[in-house]
Amino acid sequence: MSFLIALILIVLIQWFHLRLLRLELPERAYRRLPWILGVLHLPLILFALMRAIGIDGHGALPLLRALARAGFYFQAFTALHLIIAMLVEVAWQIFHRVVPEEKGPDIDTDADEEVPVDPGRRAFLRTAAIASTGAAAALSVGGSRQAYGDPEITRRAFFFNDLPAGLDGLRIAHLSDLHAGPLVSPGTLRRWRDLTERERPELLLLTGDLVDSRPDELEPLLEAFQGFLPPLGRFAILGNHDYFDDPRPIWRDLELAGIRCLENASSLIPRNGATLALMGLQDPMARNGRFRRMIFGPGPRPDEAARDLPADAFRICMNHRPSEWEHALAAGARLTLSGHTHGGQINPIPGFSSARLIGPRTEGLYREGDDVLYVSRGLGVVGLPIRIGAAPEIVILTLKRG
Repeated sequence: MSFLIALILIVLIQWFHLRLLRLELPERAYRRLPWILGVLHLPLILFALMRAIGIDGHGALPLLRALARAGFYFQAFTALHLIIAMLVEVAWQIFHRVVPEEKGPDIDTDADEEVPVDPGRRAFLRTAAIASTGAAAALSVGGSRQAYGDPEITRRAFFFNDLPAGLDGLRIAHLSDLHAGPLVSPGTLRRWRDLTERERPELLLLTGDLVDSRPDELEPLLEAFQGFLPPLGRFAILGNHDYFDDPRPIWRDLELAGIRCLENASSLIPRNGATLALMGLQDPMARNGRFRRMIFGPGPRPDEAARDLPADAFRICMNHRPSEWEHALAAGARLTLSGHTHGGQINPIPGFSSARLIGPRTEGLYREGDDVLYVSRGLGVVGLPIRIGAAPEIVILTLKRG
């Protein structure tokens, strides 16, 4: 089913793109274009089909994987090209509402006669479409560099009056949305690990979407983080993408690798005579994984996550979706760490995060009284291999008393 949906989307996007390119290209070149697009997308379709039937192709067919990646990049270019063209069309409509066109002499026409195309509009859109090709190409290249360049390292200190003295100065590495899979290579995962390890955190927290869609994609992530052993441990929760397939292999492999998976559960972490209560909430996708009737859990249960915790323990909650912050607050979390939004990932309009389309908490710091939520932009990508106005992020948090 997922393969069929992806195929339909590819065909629809390219159909719209062909209509746009008709404005830009001479007729002779345009006639060849459907065949060229078909050849370009064939490796991407074959790769998606192999993944849908359970064949990875990472080691066996590296050339196919490389060609499929080129198809992904062309999809990114196409999407940006269409967005820019749409904005140009809107600008034309607004301009011609404000500045009405001069009316020529009345001409009698039959009702059945086809209305002629406005030559001024067509010329404007043709020029804008050609210009948007360069703009889309530049955004695709820049977006790829931002997505796969070194992530920003956000270092923040959070002050709590009730923080136990023994937890003062605790350094936590918060990584989210790594999306190990076809768009994130093992080399990229190793670089993220190296940059995080240099910060010398005492605790490593992974807040979901560890893989893009399949459990076997976790292996390169675990290999990349092998040997990275913060003194207070490594913990994880699953995100919605981790539930696109049966998550039980992910739970198993995390535990075997020494990464404790907290799904509606908690762990008590002692430090300098104080106790940190680390909680994790399960993602709502557990109730309906892979968009089918596959039940792998009840979703977020704050009562279960906070069960039997000492009253004097300082509570931190890992909660993949910031929209579910209320559940973390119900569990008594003073600090909640989330991801999911990617900071919008592709933000073509300066100052506006595309993540606002799914909720008001898009990235960064939020407060509810004395309680704090931090939403990471995450590290990986989904759908398209680019980021625009939403650089990948490694978050290093330091707890402070006061």
